[in-house]
Amino acid sequence: MKVAHLAALTVIGVSLLLSGCDSLSDATLDMRERFSSHEQEPRSKTFSATPRVTYEAVRAAANNMGYRFVRGGPAQGIFEAVNDVSQGDTAGTARQVSMKVRLHATLDETGTEVSVRFSEILESDSSNQMGMATETTMRDTPLYEVFFRNIQQALGARPTAQPVQPGPGQGK
Repeated sequence: MKVAHLAALTVIGVSLLLSGCDSLSDATLDMRERFSSHEQEPRSKTFSATPRVTYEAVRAAANNMGYRFVRGGPAQGIFEAVNDVSQGDTAGTARQVSMKVRLHATLDETGTEVSVRFSEILESDSSNQMGMATETTMRDTPLYEVFFRNIQQALGARPTAQPVQPGPGQGK
């Protein structure tokens, strides 16, 4: 009888201990998400074009700004790109900017919402600690407005359908 009580108390104790760990882990995760969401909110703008057409405009805008495609596609509504690695502010450091774009059709499906986040990737000592870089969301940069303006220009430059003129022997 004592063994059964001891086993039951052990199971209850372990259950309480594990549930406490989960709630502590959830609280930690909540705090991380709260801080990171503040820092990483993307900028958005809506364009009056279908998602596929807007995706091509995003790709053209990024290419025009010197970014190289990394991953994504129009079906996923994702476009990720990076610019070339450049020397940082001090010797032995490296700097790169990444772009993460999400595209969503508007509710009425007549436009596309484009959300973008630019991040700066810094490697402080590339000679001694290769691959040890920090990534920080760029907040106050004109890159957002330049990117949105380039998308609008790419959308404005796309060919429009020309009316078909009747050929000889075809009625008007």
